[in-house]
This record gives sequence, C-alpha cells and structure tokens, in this order.
Amino acid sequence: MHTPATHAPDISPGMVRLLAVSAGLIVANLYYAQTLVGPISAATGLSTQAAGLIVTLTQIGYALGLLFIVPLGDLLENRKLVFTALLATAAALAAAAVSTNAWLFLAASLGIGLGSVAAQILVPFAAHLSREETRGQAVGKVVSGLLLGIMLARPAASLIADHASWHAVFGAAAVAVLVLAFVLRSKLPQRVPTHKLSYGQLIGSLWHLLATTPVLRRRAAYHAGLFGCFSLFWTVAPMALEGPQFHLSQTGVAIFALVGMAGAVASPVAGRLADAGHTLPATAASLILGIVGFALPLYQPDSRPLAIGVLAVASIILDMAVAANLVLGQRAIFSLGAEVRSRLNGIYFALFFAGGALGSAAGAWVYAHYGWTAALFTGMAFPAAALLVWLGELFGRPQTAGKAA
Repeated sequence: MHTPATHAPDISPGMVRLLAVSAGLIVANLYYAQTLVGPISAATGLSTQAAGLIVTLTQIGYALGLLFIVPLGDLLENRKLVFTALLATAAALAAAAVSTNAWLFLAASLGIGLGSVAAQILVPFAAHLSREETRGQAVGKVVSGLLLGIMLARPAASLIADHASWHAVFGAAAVAVLVLAFVLRSKLPQRVPTHKLSYGQLIGSLWHLLATTPVLRRRAAYHAGLFGCFSLFWTVAPMALEGPQFHLSQTGVAIFALVGMAGAVASPVAGRLADAGHTLPATAASLILGIVGFALPLYQPDSRPLAIGVLAVASIILDMAVAANLVLGQRAIFSLGAEVRSRLNGIYFALFFAGGALGSAAGAWVYAHYGWTAALFTGMAFPAAALLVWLGELFGRPQTAGKAA
C-alpha cells in the first residue's frame, strides 16, 4: 500500500535537466580565468606577482556570496533571487570581456564570483521540488551538471582562447548567462519561503546552525578533505603535464581535463545509494577512492603514454570520489528541513571551499619545493584525514549506520 507521500507531485525529468544544465553553466564562470591568467595579465597590465588575484578574487566573491547571498533562499522568493543574481553575473562577465585595465577586470572577477552563487540556490530548488524518496537521485543529477560545468570550463576556455581570444570567452559566457536568466524566470515555479526573519537575523542564525547541526559539520569535514585533494590535483597536475616528464601542450592538458569528466557519472549512483539509506558506507567508499586517486600515480612507468594513462585513470577515480561525496553530503543536509536548506547549503559550500583553497595553496607550494611525489602524498593526506573523522563517527555513533550521515 502506498503512503500519501508517494502520491505527492515529484520533480519532472525535464526540470531536473534544466536545473543540471543551469547549474553547470553558472558554476563554470568561476573557472574560465584559471587557464587564462597569462594572457589576461598581459592584456590588462597586471604584474606577475599580482596575477593570482584574478583567480583569488573570484573565489573570494563566491565565498562571500555563499555566506551572504545563498541564505536569502530561505527568505526571498527563489525564482526572483536567481534571476537577479544571473543578471548581475552577466553584467560582470560583460565587464570582464571588455576590460582593458587590471582594476576593471579584478572588480569584474569579484562580481562574477558573487553572482555565480545562483547555482547554489538552484540545487536546493531541486530538493524542494522532489519527494523524499527520490530527493537524492534528483540532487545527484543536478550535481552531475554542476560538476560537468566545473570540469568543462577550463578546457573550453583554453580552446576558445586559442582560436579567438580570452575576451571571446567572457563575452560568450555573458550572453549565455543572460539567456539563461530569462529561461529560468520563465520555467521555474515560484517558491516563497515561510520565514519572516530580518536579513540580520538570517545571517546571525548561520553560526547557530553550524554549532547545533553535527550532520552539517561532519559532511563539511568529509568534503573539505575530498575537495581539498581535488583542488590540489587540478592545480598541480597541469604543471606536471606541461613539465619535462610529459611535455603536453595547452591543448593536450585541455584534452586530459576532459577525460576526468567521466567521474561525474558517480553522482546519480551516489544519490540512489543515499535514497536507499547507505550514506555511511558510500561515504567511506568515496574517501577511500580519494586516497586511491593519489596512490595510483605513485607508480610511474618509464613509458610516457602509459604514465599519462595512469594519471588519467587517477583523475577519473578522484572525480568520481568528489562527485559521489558531494551528493551524499547535500542529500544528508537537505533532509534536515526545507526551512533551512539554503543556509545549510551556503555553510556547507563555504566550509569545503575553504578546504579547496587550502589544497590548491598547499599543492602549489609542495610541488614547487619538493616535487611531484611529495605533492601526491600531500594530496593523499586530505581524504585520509577525512577518513579519520568518518571512523570517529562509525565507532562513536554506531546508531547512525545506514542513515544520512
């Protein structure tokens, strides 16, 4: 006999596809500049020492947006919030496209990061529109689109810049985001939260949610470890591939990055496992895959094609681990209540993005001072530390086994 929840309307496949494509297009804006730092710096007169600000300011904008804009999804009508954020993002991308000086481009970079948090308003949207028993699958498919956007952005930017210019990359992105804004305004249903909090009370509640929600703290710790090693890998691997051992061109590195996209297939699988109540063991599998992804390249065969193949397999394994664990985490925190989903999602992403920033910085420093093998061991340490947290949960809270962790 079916429960009444079974008869509740569920999210349509078409809406899932729209949200997945939208999330991918939006989050890609964060990564276009990463492979274009050199030509952008040369064109805008930015010094070599300050070139890192191009990426850093985008990340700072995104972190600020996660903490101060995404929580508004629990307060304001969501469709209007997404539309406004995307209009601002399109304007920032257009400013980047026409930039001829460093200050304008850096200001645009900050704006691109701030506006691109619209993707993290759409992911909870999928959870709101889904039934409890299918929520993990829906979120998993949307996260697959988000991850594909992350993985495609860098190679796409490199290839477009090679055949046109870096200005064309940001100009095309501005048009795409502007069109997307009006598509989503037309297609998304309205969602008006029931909260009557002021904005100050809403932001003030973030610390209370973090302090009183152990599931959020655990999931953030797990994914900070995995996103840290993911960021480390994609910071260091391109440098290694362009180095004396592999001698790959920029286009070769772009093709290598495309191979890693195969890892996104893990997202829907993880969603089904979470819906079936297997979050705890699936989390362990993700963390172990993260360790394996760095252990595998420690085998360095003399054959250059074989060595590149080993590294490609490692990238797929690592991307699978990150894709799966992200869905497991969001499925767990989205089960805590519709009225706090946007705030929980903002805190979750802000915390694990901090892990990603630490991974990028540590990877670049270790690689520069101690080389490729040391960077691999450093990358391995991130998911290993998260696995220790998981073991603490397993032995300290055995009653959570089989439930959202």
